[in-house]
Amino acid sequence: MGLEMAKHDIPYVNLPAQGRDQLADLHRIFEQVVLRGSFVGTHDDLAVLEKRLAEYCGTAEAIALNSGTDALLLAMMVSGIGKGDEVITPPNSFVASTATIVQLGATPVFADVLADQNIDPEKIAKAITPRTKAIMPVHLTGRICQMDEIMEIAERHGLVVIEDAAQAIGSMYKGRLAGSIGHFGCFSAHPLKNLNALGDGGFVTTNDKTAAERMRRLRAHGMADRQTIEEWGMVSRMDTLQAAILNYRLDKLPDVIAKRRDNAALYQKLLHHKRMYVPTCRNEEFNTFHTFVIQVDRRDELQQHLKNLGIKTAIHYPVPIHLQPAAMSLGHKQGDFPMTERQAERILTLPVNQYMSKGDVETVAAEVMAFCDR
Repeated sequence: MGLEMAKHDIPYVNLPAQGRDQLADLHRIFEQVVLRGSFVGTHDDLAVLEKRLAEYCGTAEAIALNSGTDALLLAMMVSGIGKGDEVITPPNSFVASTATIVQLGATPVFADVLADQNIDPEKIAKAITPRTKAIMPVHLTGRICQMDEIMEIAERHGLVVIEDAAQAIGSMYKGRLAGSIGHFGCFSAHPLKNLNALGDGGFVTTNDKTAAERMRRLRAHGMADRQTIEEWGMVSRMDTLQAAILNYRLDKLPDVIAKRRDNAALYQKLLHHKRMYVPTCRNEEFNTFHTFVIQVDRRDELQQHLKNLGIKTAIHYPVPIHLQPAAMSLGHKQGDFPMTERQAERILTLPVNQYMSKGDVETVAAEVMAFCDR
């Protein structure tokens, strides 16, 4: 093992294919924005995008920002979260969910996850203290967390719910869209996301119009107008070019999701082994498969084996946040969150992007199954 010659060429993501597919349209958009000479948050592209995103996500408001990280930060800022407060979140997410809590002077309190990698509502309930101010569930891989239970816990304790929906635009839980269930939904439009910009981008969804207006002010230095600074803010405006691109790509999102769901369904049909956990879709879920993550024994060997064959994969994420050097001050140790830690040793993200053919998916599945049969 490890000596195989590459016989496939299956990338994990395929942004060059997306670029080739859309290049003429992107040239047109770029030319329009450049010739207008309006680049930072002043053109109708931004207002149109916000209106369309709110409609798409089923909320009253959407606030376009320069990253999904700032979406989390601003949602917490307008919720009054700061020093001395605690926010409950899972330790198996991308670092942004925890980092933004720390940046506001609050304390991240971790709750372990279920077999599907999403936060365990029972662990949330046990983690609540008098200092708890919010719950930040993370819809990892494009699967929405068990939001009915989470919202019931939040209502019982008077907590804010901030959905980290960075990976879940278009996902549904019992007919409700990601970002429309909690008090705020925070999305990323990073190039790797299903709805992707040509650089960083993000947005917040909410039904709270007052909070939305404050976020729009905070993203532009806290200015009510060019002469009036109402509070200390930041720079988190979405560039006009990215807004124009996202307006264009929002029309294509349903097809992107449909293709990724088809690829995931084929994986689910072909991958079945006693040494492997393959995510399934419950009846109440509509998953958009930002990633397709299996859990498998000898994960590192399998990843290297696939790499040698020309099949690219990823790991999201190999070191849980509570075991990162930056988290040492939180006082956690190995064994504190056993489900997260066990999954971190076994998770492998297979390519599921919309430019894969049926044959590509079948090839990846066959090579994974052959490895597991050894």
